[in-house]
Amino acid sequence: MEHDIPDSGHDTKPTHECGICGIFGHKDAAKLTYFGLYALQHRGQESAGIVAGDGNKMTLHKDMGLVPEVFTETNLQRLSGHLAMGHVRYSTTGESSITNTQPFMVTHRGVPLAIAHNGNLVNSIDLRNHLEEKGSIFQTTMDSEIVIHLMARTLDMGLAKAIKESFACIRGAYSLLLMTPDSLIAVRDPNGFRPLCLGRLGNGAHVVASETCALDLITAEYVRDVEPGEVLIINKDGIESIFPWPSRRKSYCIFEQVYFARPDSDIFGCNVYATRKRMGEILAKEAPIDADFVMPFPDSGNYAAIGYSQASGIPLEMGMIRNHYVGRTFIQPSQAMRDFSVRVKLNPVRSLLKGKRVIIVEDSIIRGTTGRSRVRALRDVGAKEIHMLVSCPPTRNACYYGIDFPSSTELIAAKKSLVDIRDHLGLDSLTYLSLDGLVKATGMPREDFCLACFDGNYPIAPDTSFTKNSLSGCGC
Repeated sequence: MEHDIPDSGHDTKPTHECGICGIFGHKDAAKLTYFGLYALQHRGQESAGIVAGDGNKMTLHKDMGLVPEVFTETNLQRLSGHLAMGHVRYSTTGESSITNTQPFMVTHRGVPLAIAHNGNLVNSIDLRNHLEEKGSIFQTTMDSEIVIHLMARTLDMGLAKAIKESFACIRGAYSLLLMTPDSLIAVRDPNGFRPLCLGRLGNGAHVVASETCALDLITAEYVRDVEPGEVLIINKDGIESIFPWPSRRKSYCIFEQVYFARPDSDIFGCNVYATRKRMGEILAKEAPIDADFVMPFPDSGNYAAIGYSQASGIPLEMGMIRNHYVGRTFIQPSQAMRDFSVRVKLNPVRSLLKGKRVIIVEDSIIRGTTGRSRVRALRDVGAKEIHMLVSCPPTRNACYYGIDFPSSTELIAAKKSLVDIRDHLGLDSLTYLSLDGLVKATGMPREDFCLACFDGNYPIAPDTSFTKNSLSGCGC
């Protein structure tokens, strides 16, 4: 997936893709959370944070940067206690500052409460306006802080009741962790947009994480997914599972399978590696092309490219080599150094590509600018034909549930026809995987997925007419 730097007019709604991990019942809870976040670094590279508790107090450390940049052995030792939770954040639309890093922690009537959130609330503006009218003072631009304010108004009811009342107000996507000095609480929205799983360590400790790859790194056993609409309250008495709200149809984000999740994770009951390979296999049936070899733009199209190659019998080659040592920032080139930002990350293999008919397998095309530069680089070294296959359908619609395209004006497929996109990218041919083919690759029922970015059918519409009256009875 192509992540281009947004222009200054980019929508400032807080939408992001993040990763969360929590541990209860282990003396090294913070250190295990650190390694869990390390495994989830792909879900957020902007900031990281961990809060730890020992039954009486909670200690927080967070900062801008990657997990190993934010944490040292010294500050991890200060995060003492048998429970901890952490967060990695990726945001291209909210303000990028230390203020918006998570976990977010407040103290209400002497009791600390922290939150780590993956997802996006579709009625956050209305909720925020209502709470401000009632006297709430916000410290951040995150929709996650709204949850804290709602919880603070209902904590006197007890934890389970406060969660039920507070989340009755909330609409949208959320897989999140809440923490008090003696409890870790996992909450997943009734549609189940974002993944969340439960694991167990050998000594009886419990783990909750966005993806199973976090469990693997700390050698935790996968127990099960946290179900859509489920709340898990984990404390010294064990795990309490409650389903406080009416059930809804599942709306798993299929983009987790296409791009977001690590290939070594199991998401929504599907292995991501196997699913992406099947996307390539189905592409081989839907789009047979005569070519010399298949190649991905590493690392995004790797696994679908393997599937296409194996199903078609066309050899797989690595026609572009990725520089794995490129940092998040580097000295900007002059205008004369055209396409430097592309070439510093990926460089074509001249002798392999010259005079060849090439099939590129890519996982998605969002804005199209990066793909155009990469195709031009292949042309410059003498590729004879360049065909591109995309392992998902055209992305034409905005996402309101936590993905980095909040406006359809940013999406090339919303503005251009297939032929126009082909010409814009400089390709000989362009083919997208069909929507039926994408769903088939998962092996799951179509009705279990949110496909809104492809078909425009939103499970929960953004609520622009949310009124104060709608908040009655939800603890606000």
